Amino acid sequence: MNSTKKQNTPINSNIEHWEKQANLVSWYKSPKTILSTNDSGWTDWFFDGELNTSYLALDYHVEQGRGEQIALMYDSPVTQTKQTFTYFELTELVAKFADVLQKQQVVKGDRVLIYMPMIPQAAIAMLACARIGAVHSVVFGGFAAKELAVRIDDARPKVIVSASFGIEIEKIIPYKPLLDNAIELANHQPSSCIVYQREQLSAKMNSNRDHNWQILMDMAKPIAPVSLKSSDPLYILYTSGTTGKPKGVVRDNGGHAVAMLYSMKNIYGMQAGDTFWAASDVGWVVGHSYIVYAPLMAGCSTILYEGKPIRTPDAGAFWRVCEEYKVNALFSAPSAFRAIAKEDPNGALMNDYDLSHLQRLYLAGERLDPATYHWLKDKTQRPVIDHWWQTETGWAIASTPFTDENCNKLIPTKAGSAGFPVPGFNVEILDEYGKALPANQQGTVAIKLPMPPGCLTTIYQDEQRFKSSYLSTHPGYYVTGDGGYIDDAGYLFIMGRTDDVINVAGHRLSTGEMEETLSSHSAVAECAVIGIHCALKGQVPFGLVVIKNGVNESDQILISSLKNKVREDIGAIASLKDLIIVERLPKTRSGKILRKTLRQMIDGQDVDIPSTIEDSQVLTELSPKLT
Repeated sequence: MNSTKKQNTPINSNIEHWEKQANLVSWYKSPKTILSTNDSGWTDWFFDGELNTSYLALDYHVEQGRGEQIALMYDSPVTQTKQTFTYFELTELVAKFADVLQKQQVVKGDRVLIYMPMIPQAAIAMLACARIGAVHSVVFGGFAAKELAVRIDDARPKVIVSASFGIEIEKIIPYKPLLDNAIELANHQPSSCIVYQREQLSAKMNSNRDHNWQILMDMAKPIAPVSLKSSDPLYILYTSGTTGKPKGVVRDNGGHAVAMLYSMKNIYGMQAGDTFWAASDVGWVVGHSYIVYAPLMAGCSTILYEGKPIRTPDAGAFWRVCEEYKVNALFSAPSAFRAIAKEDPNGALMNDYDLSHLQRLYLAGERLDPATYHWLKDKTQRPVIDHWWQTETGWAIASTPFTDENCNKLIPTKAGSAGFPVPGFNVEILDEYGKALPANQQGTVAIKLPMPPGCLTTIYQDEQRFKSSYLSTHPGYYVTGDGGYIDDAGYLFIMGRTDDVINVAGHRLSTGEMEETLSSHSAVAECAVIGIHCALKGQVPFGLVVIKNGVNESDQILISSLKNKVREDIGAIASLKDLIIVERLPKTRSGKILRKTLRQMIDGQDVDIPSTIEDSQVLTELSPKLT
């Protein structure tokens, strides 16, 4: 996975900045070369440094006297289970599972596929891989067998780690039959599978291939972390929504460690001993970066939550967790808070909990519409910080930063904006010819090379796809695939994917802007606007709206009011072809609305149902209204 390195260093004003940040990492061998390029022309950070990510997240803190501090808190309202692990306890478990992997002949560079629910063993497996230099690839628990098989064939893991089941609110999903089917479908065959047997359901084991997690752990002895090169891969993570051959983002060890430590302090304002909660899943990049790696590297207590923002048991679930674990910063997707606002429009359940420790809320994963921003800010009376990043970058491209290194004061946030580009990300807005656009003009959001530490190093086993996907459109730039603009004050606004810009009779319109208008209506919980085919105008906007609980107006009155609002706020050209009120919108498990799928359904095209869909039943419910 690594190319031969050339020690020619590009001119970059950020070199001194990142050298300073690298000094905060406890390296086995401190890097002398801060920035270099490899044969593919891509950036290598800290090339000659050596370190171990598992050591930085665990052993280092034990050595610093934080062994008895809580490292990981597991809270599962769906199984009524809670556990805490000190840094000492978590280090011991990770070191023992690293021994388990070694005894399965896993060595540095081997891939280990992790197919698990939100349980502590998932984080333990990730950290154990990092401890011995194995490259983990976490696949979201419950993925269909066919999609899992595709990822098995791409990553070619020596070992697969799984669990007997996962759970979605009240529905148990047995994982082992899915895994067995995936292995049958795959061309590549793992040498062994390690299965964690959960109490509520035991999986049937294959005697020739499968091993019981606990039995192996009972025989294991803790082993020390190995020294790895900065450029050695830490993990492969497949981007959501992938169809056909998956796109595996590769993350390195050294740049990742520097970026994680920098972001915890300078974006999230966290110090050792604080409690950080990323309400996501380890299957997503947020779970990799901010459930497992960054909080532990920073000496914080992190929360692994097996539940939902609503119905586990109600819309006060997040606030209960914040009170119980004295959460200092909460990070989740806007869709989570839109779901809470729909169930509890007045935020009444929030008043049942002591949120005195909660300092800030962070949102990412999709655009934070101003209506949700204002609702959350008003109800919590806390800073609400939208920030924007991608699986490929691994951490925030833009955020509202702190004004000093002591994290005492936030620069004011602005509704609808993801904040300012983070140091190291040179963000520009480009037209279709690659020319930089002036303030307030929408275009393609691109990042001038080189990218900062922590970003992807390649696409696994497909360097050509890496270049064609991100680097070929505008040479010298990483093209994000998102559209937006930067205002006069330097705030960045992300308006959605570039393919969500529609052309209505020659007028280019942002569906994100229309969604913002619909969301500002007091009755709207969440919405989606998509461009559908029109023989006369090329495309026309079509809206789907979910209404908050407790709204008494009729659907007919609401639809008329919402259509008029879009016409008045944006203009007649943006007039909605149609608007329908629905019970819920189809989403990925990370909360992104499946706009492409909706567009295919309405236009009568073959529908590509993404493997990452949260509940395919939603499409069945919508079909009569859309076709």
